[in-house]
Amino acid sequence: MTATPSSFRFDNSYARELPGFYVAWEGTKVPEPELVLFNRPLAEDLGLDPDTLETADGAAIFAGVTHPEGASPLAQVYAGHQFGGFSPQLGDGRALLLGEVIDTHGRRRDIQLKGSGPTPFSRGGDGKAVIGPVLREYIIGEAMNALGIPTTRALAAVTTGEMVYREGPKPGAVLTRVAASHLRVGTFQYFAARGETDKVRQLADYAISRHDPDLAGAPDRFLKLFRRITERQAELVARWLLVGFVHGVMNTDNTTISGETIDYGPCAFIDAYDPEAVFSSIDHGGRYAFARQPRIAQWNLARLAEALLPLIAPDDQDKAVDLASTELARFPEVYTAYWRGGMRAKLGLETEEEGDQALVETLLAAMAEQNVDYTLFFRSLGTAATGSPDELRALFADPAAFDPWFAQWRQRLAGEGLAPDVVRTRMDRVNPLYIPRNHKVEEALAAAETGDFGPVRKLLEVLKTPFTERPDCEAYTRPAPASFGPYRTFCGT
Repeated sequence: MTATPSSFRFDNSYARELPGFYVAWEGTKVPEPELVLFNRPLAEDLGLDPDTLETADGAAIFAGVTHPEGASPLAQVYAGHQFGGFSPQLGDGRALLLGEVIDTHGRRRDIQLKGSGPTPFSRGGDGKAVIGPVLREYIIGEAMNALGIPTTRALAAVTTGEMVYREGPKPGAVLTRVAASHLRVGTFQYFAARGETDKVRQLADYAISRHDPDLAGAPDRFLKLFRRITERQAELVARWLLVGFVHGVMNTDNTTISGETIDYGPCAFIDAYDPEAVFSSIDHGGRYAFARQPRIAQWNLARLAEALLPLIAPDDQDKAVDLASTELARFPEVYTAYWRGGMRAKLGLETEEEGDQALVETLLAAMAEQNVDYTLFFRSLGTAATGSPDELRALFADPAAFDPWFAQWRQRLAGEGLAPDVVRTRMDRVNPLYIPRNHKVEEALAAAETGDFGPVRKLLEVLKTPFTERPDCEAYTRPAPASFGPYRTFCGT
């Protein structure tokens, strides 16, 4: 496949330092690659030349038809627990890591194609993607970034000019994804399951050099690496719950070492608050329900701990188990600290008091009982801090459960001694007005399947500034109409 000159300045450490952890591979040629979405601000942040890439040559690169000069396209291997069952070999079945660049902030970033054709890890699949799931990942990833949540991001989306069969013919597409790395819990599991301790050590040292370089060379670096990953995952999942996000498929191969959200398949945002909310069509038992995500994150980290045990105390496995178990047991405390701090901010509170947990639990119980919209409630609460609670009360079918809570909250807020307008400003900075409402996402994706990308672009534009009210965007604040029905999502890619 011909290399194309471009503005990419690759420094491909994964390909260079980890032979045996991947298979060198190239994308499949497609008939008519067309660039339909391009993230110019991200391209500039990566130190790329947007004018060079926002062209037909760029579309060919983003489709995997050609690769840019200096790329080392490869498919990474990994394993993973999927819905609790272990698959000893998964890997990039439809993805290619083009290489790594150092961005304008000095950060190393992966650039990966998703949907570029079959690889040795495709397990009989065609390795391709269709336009709906590609655009879903583009939209949700950019929304999460705007919300301040660590995430992989989309650099580009192209259509391929061919039809791909997924319950019928769909327009083919490829996503270009940017990540701090694509190292996963499952990457460690792959080599640990084969008893290849030297490769687990090699991978762990690579992860340290990439994500936690201050730990390099320390005798206890592998235990400290596990601690860092645990803390990153605790904070990440707390942030998910604070905005009402359900990942939908928290397998260990979708759990990153970097602490970024990855793989937006059957994901969704809740409308009405429901701790048992499940949207994935394949999560029949509710394993990855909204409120169960912290527990699953800890379970996934336990699988990482198992892979790292031979490194933590090589000569004393009982000691290794004790050390790893102590770190793992910290997860609920670390998670709860992040979540409680976030909830206090959502309620406009700066200080911490003993009754705050009960204040939050009483509120969430009332919201769940009366199907109160999660996003609208917290946004309206900021308004109520400066005036009438009527708008807020209207969200409850029976405000009798809300009124005593509101009085208690106002009393708690008064103890902070802040002016109401200051409180509202602070609350509006953390309580978004615009999230990717599921019905608006589906509307945009349906239009895109017919070749109309206007609704996708409009949705992306609104989601860029989720905390700032904009004129003529009220439709993006409303929950789904009753006619939308129960929402189900599919893995797609």
